[in-house]
Amino acid sequence: MRGALLVAGTTSDAGKSVLTAGLCRWLARRGVRVAPFKAQNMSLNSMVTADGAEIGRAQVMQAQAAGIEPTAHMNPVLLKPGSDRRSQVVVLGRPVADVDAVGYRAHKDRLREVALASLARLRAEYDVVICEGAGSPAEINLRAGDIANMGLARAAGLPVLVVGDIDRGGVFAALYGTIALLEPADQALVAGFVINKFRGAPELLAPGLDQITALTGRPVHGVLPWLDGLWLDVEDSLALDGPRPPTLPPHGAQTLRVAVVRPPRISNFTDLDALAAEPGVALRYATSPGELADADLVILPGSRATVADLGWLRARGLAAEIVRRARAGRPVLGICGGFQMLAGEIVDDVESCAGPVEGLGLLPVRVEFAPEKTLGRPEGRAYGEPVRAYEIHHGVVAVEGGEPFLDGCRAGAVWGTTWHGALENDGFRRAFLREVAAAAGRDFTPAPDVSFAALREARLDALGDLVERHLDTAAVERLIERGAPDGMPVVPPGGPPG
Repeated sequence: MRGALLVAGTTSDAGKSVLTAGLCRWLARRGVRVAPFKAQNMSLNSMVTADGAEIGRAQVMQAQAAGIEPTAHMNPVLLKPGSDRRSQVVVLGRPVADVDAVGYRAHKDRLREVALASLARLRAEYDVVICEGAGSPAEINLRAGDIANMGLARAAGLPVLVVGDIDRGGVFAALYGTIALLEPADQALVAGFVINKFRGAPELLAPGLDQITALTGRPVHGVLPWLDGLWLDVEDSLALDGPRPPTLPPHGAQTLRVAVVRPPRISNFTDLDALAAEPGVALRYATSPGELADADLVILPGSRATVADLGWLRARGLAAEIVRRARAGRPVLGICGGFQMLAGEIVDDVESCAGPVEGLGLLPVRVEFAPEKTLGRPEGRAYGEPVRAYEIHHGVVAVEGGEPFLDGCRAGAVWGTTWHGALENDGFRRAFLREVAAAAGRDFTPAPDVSFAALREARLDALGDLVERHLDTAAVERLIERGAPDGMPVVPPGGPPG
């Protein structure tokens, strides 16, 4: 089998990333050399490849589903929003500019060429490339400069599957409207639909499937059922509003309660997935001081806007509550941007251009932002356990005291590190939780045999199973090998074809 396919969606978080990963795992299990691709990704969840390139975390997860090492060509353009109007532009794993929407247009032609070259490289190296779109292809205000959805499909001749989330409601209107808003040349490449997150009676859904096919001339190639506990490395914080890793009930003497502060520009919150998957840990996200009240551990996660999010913490009253807790000996962990917030002073002439800013003063460190971004895959030890992690930051932390903790430090019941992914190391995670439980006075012992890597693999296998059992895989194979069928009908905005 050789070819490529684009998975588009009616909305953000419709299931594009999950379906792409499922297709990669299904094909890989059949012995097909397959790779994921996303031309342009807007996400604050990123990771570092083995050769030091920063790409979207979802593409790393999809590469794992395919059983291959991720590379920058799988996500050649990454946009990291620092505010509602400006984003850092990362090209082939390296930041090249910080622009607003108008300034970004000047980069479009070059970025299109970069994306197409990366896709061509992957297609030459692998049998099949499963491409993921961005947002929705029906964002008609963005179509002229599109390089991730129909602009990519047209340039590379890709057949397109459109996935819709039925759990949100209105899925048939979303599928029909997506097609109807596309120009005829774009519609010609849309070969079918996939409905995602279905939970209900199939016999009630069947008439709708028949009608959407009659109205658009395009078949529904599968209905993926709702699957509880199927969380994976997602792209944006919209996913935090939905189900996250299953935990035990948040009450009882043996349950360790963890509150994660959720600032506006939270990044790399996948750091917490391994912690939330630990039996006996109840994790929640917090935006007010009261939500920290009964927590045994408070975590300040990564942030794309450290100084701005620190101001948000102060305005919300969260900063004062975190300081009060820490001074009372109640555990606090800062990761990357959250670690920077715990410093005595932050000097930022790069990200916010705010200059010197007073931090929370809970760790004996000073932070100064550097123009060059630090990207790496460090290794070390803590609590006698090996730790492999990754780092992505402009803030350079100078440790001036305390006890060593990974690359950062600890002072009393406050820990800080710039390393992302440390909690995915099973031995380290258990040792850290034992320390936290002791500091919190909680009678809690981590499970001795939980493997987060095995749990992630099992969930990727579950995605492969979904594809194999609930998609018309023969039809998907034909699309990959032959492209969209000729003569796909045009759906006019005003009504069905006729």
